[in-house]
Amino acid sequence: MHVFFHLSRPAALLFALLASAPRAEAEIVETVVKLPVRVLHDGQPVSRDITLTIVRDNARKKSPFLILNHGRAPTAEARAKYGRAVFRDQARYFVQQGYAIFLPTRIGYGVTGGPDVESSGACNTKDYASSLVPAVAQVAAAVTYAQRQDFVDAARGAVLGSSVGGFTTIAASAASLHGVKAAVNFAGGAGGDPVKRTGAPCQPDRIGATFAAYGARSRIPTLWLYAPNDRYWGADHPKQWFAQFTAKGGKGTFVTLPPSGDDGHLAFTKDMDSWKPSVAAFLKNAGL
Repeated sequence: MHVFFHLSRPAALLFALLASAPRAEAEIVETVVKLPVRVLHDGQPVSRDITLTIVRDNARKKSPFLILNHGRAPTAEARAKYGRAVFRDQARYFVQQGYAIFLPTRIGYGVTGGPDVESSGACNTKDYASSLVPAVAQVAAAVTYAQRQDFVDAARGAVLGSSVGGFTTIAASAASLHGVKAAVNFAGGAGGDPVKRTGAPCQPDRIGATFAAYGARSRIPTLWLYAPNDRYWGADHPKQWFAQFTAKGGKGTFVTLPPSGDDGHLAFTKDMDSWKPSVAAFLKNAGL
């Protein structure tokens, strides 16, 4: 499957919000733009304006960029109600560390809407690699847009994501995106059901094979963070996937986070203190 994207001049800004007191955060701004993209789905082109949220410190003349990728809700109804990718606390944290954050709401989700271009099929016939190609194309579009902004250091950036967004992030690490120096995978995977199949995602061997294929092409450092009480993947599958990725040549560091609440899958949003030190050190070592 070939997937491509097309960038035209983004639509006018929908709104810009200037954060209020305290003074230390007074320069953090949140902006929303519409970014035209075009992907192929089942052999047919799909064109859509995706919603791209930008969070940055407007007092900084140049910042490295971070593309932050959301996950996938399990039902069509939940995906339609997703709203807009924001991750406000996490985005503000990274802005305070010096980065400009770009959060695409991908095709098939929330305010962007459109067909479900990321469907991987039924549980016993999963095609994970094909489902991630449109997602990576949208990440590439967000990277290109970010690099065109005068407040961005186009030569220094990273891709981050949680759950399916983490899987997408590792896929993007294999896409040789210009200026992307590192990738951070929070609880990445797909095909999970924390209630009906706790710790047992659909076709875990296919997930591992997909990660292995990315490892053969990825040339940038990657960081993998998983909690042992992840109700989607369990404690063992992520370690196997990481081993398959690195066995094919992928560069990676695996961090086992402490158990987090009832479901460690949510550590990215629910337990920020558990991952801040590892992520900060990793991005610093990557030159960011």
